Amino acid sequence: MDKNTIWAIVLSTVVIIASYLILPKFFPGLNPAFGRQAANTQTEEVAEPQELNLESSVISETSENEAFADSEAEEEGQPALVEQKYTIRTDKVEAVFTNKGGDIISYKLLDHKDMDTDDFVQISDNVNSKNRTCAIAFGKADAKIIDEIFNTETDGKSITFTKTMNVNGKKTTLRKVYSFMDGEYVFKLDVLIHTSDSNGLDIGGTAYTIRTSPQIGPHFNPKQNRYERREFIAYNGNKYKKIMLSNGQFKEYDKDFIWSGIAGKYFVELLIPSAAENVKTSWYSSKIEINDYANAQAFVERTAFSGSDINDTYYMYFGPRNDKDLKRYNVAENNGWNLGGKKVTQALQTSGWLNWLEKILKVVLEFLNKLVHNWGLSIIIMTILLKILMFPLSKKQSMGSLKMQDLQPKLKALQEKYKNDQQKLQQETSKLYQQAGYNPASGCLPMLFQFLVLFAMYNLFNNYFEFRGAMFIPHWIPDLSTGDVVKTFNFNIPLIGNQLRLLPVIYVATQLLSGKITQYGQTAAPGQSQATMKFMMYGMPLMFFFLFYNAPSGLLLYWLTSNVLQIFQQLLINKMMREKRAEKEGGFTAKEQKVLPPKAKGKRK
Repeated sequence: MDKNTIWAIVLSTVVIIASYLILPKFFPGLNPAFGRQAANTQTEEVAEPQELNLESSVISETSENEAFADSEAEEEGQPALVEQKYTIRTDKVEAVFTNKGGDIISYKLLDHKDMDTDDFVQISDNVNSKNRTCAIAFGKADAKIIDEIFNTETDGKSITFTKTMNVNGKKTTLRKVYSFMDGEYVFKLDVLIHTSDSNGLDIGGTAYTIRTSPQIGPHFNPKQNRYERREFIAYNGNKYKKIMLSNGQFKEYDKDFIWSGIAGKYFVELLIPSAAENVKTSWYSSKIEINDYANAQAFVERTAFSGSDINDTYYMYFGPRNDKDLKRYNVAENNGWNLGGKKVTQALQTSGWLNWLEKILKVVLEFLNKLVHNWGLSIIIMTILLKILMFPLSKKQSMGSLKMQDLQPKLKALQEKYKNDQQKLQQETSKLYQQAGYNPASGCLPMLFQFLVLFAMYNLFNNYFEFRGAMFIPHWIPDLSTGDVVKTFNFNIPLIGNQLRLLPVIYVATQLLSGKITQYGQTAAPGQSQATMKFMMYGMPLMFFFLFYNAPSGLLLYWLTSNVLQIFQQLLINKMMREKRAEKEGGFTAKEQKVLPPKAKGKRK
């Protein structure tokens, strides 16, 4: 072997030894875990990840000892990492991360404004040191989240957090990789775990737990806004489950699911594992935490695993709870993540088996809005159209009640005659109805149809996403998704709150007038007392006043319009009923009265 070869070997050996022993002393950010380097920045806060000046290198082969270089460097007294913030911004969202746990601490939707703060809607709310968005805890849902400083690496619209720590007695490296795309409300979160042996990770049957944000925004006061809520939702591929959350809950949802999450009235967070067979169970929480702010959060436990490495992928939908944005993720070709087959539109709020009727009403409402360009005016026009369509049914119901009044004397006679023989009474009553050509169900069917329409309209107007921020009348009804406000007090009124609203007052007034006109000239139905009629006329509107005082103005606008139309409709029906009575009593109808001489009016020859 010549001299040059010997010198080459010696120098190469020195370089290799220096790279493993000397460089880590001066560049403690180098971390060869998982065969990649995680860059460690020293700036306190960075606004845009693209602006980070990060050194990067790729280590192709890594021994097990090298995989824990970060932990060993800290043990040897190297400078401690400090908490830093990083921001990733797309055309849809702005996500702010902390390297403490590698979690999200702010998540704003750039297409949607918070009406109370005049800022963008904050999805990652109520974050604190014990609970952050997408935080991971080794073990079950009640375990503490990882609160250590991670090494950080960014690459365009993705960010990677890496940390090596001692878990359950073994050195374990955790890597979290967030990836974003323009035009998408879904982001991808990859969770990679490497353990120092092949026994994997098993903490009571669970490897780790991942969670949604501590509180999905916008903020609301549950004591005043009864029309806002928080729900735990889950879907197993066939059946959709919704659980309304009350205060102080922390419960397990132990049924199968392919996704689960937390939903508000207009926004939703879905946690969608790419391999549902790897998840063990889900939990939901509504505990009260910092600032007396209601917590609403979903957790997913990952089953224990064997082997030294796992790579789990989660798709996270943090965005609007509307059909337009959710349906893109039902079909893989319609979104940039090729996410499909999960039926995420099940997360929408629907009328259940009346969903078909709600869809029809929504199509009509959207068509009208394209013509008039005002959602409030569209509500009024659609209500008018519905009243016109249902007028024949209302007329038939009223005429049926008139026929029922004629039968009352005969019914009372039958009831007196067969009071001790119920079977005979039913037979004779049925015979009387048949002879008179009266069907008792004819009065119920119109009411049933109107009730179905009312139920579908209620769900549509109470939850329709497009009403958020939709102005009807400036300075009075600036937002159809909330109650109108005439004046705000600096004190609370029991059952009402601190805001004076005009729509509920007008609604109750029209309801009282409508009820009075409807019952004018009519007798009580069989089995219905005068006390019951008075309660329906006066008591129900009063109950509705307090029940619907904080209802969305779009919903109240529909009911108010319906009441006003009902008044005119009932006046017309009452006139028709008076003419019908006049015919039966042998008198002249109102039409005939106009053409008869004065002495002949009121009598029929």
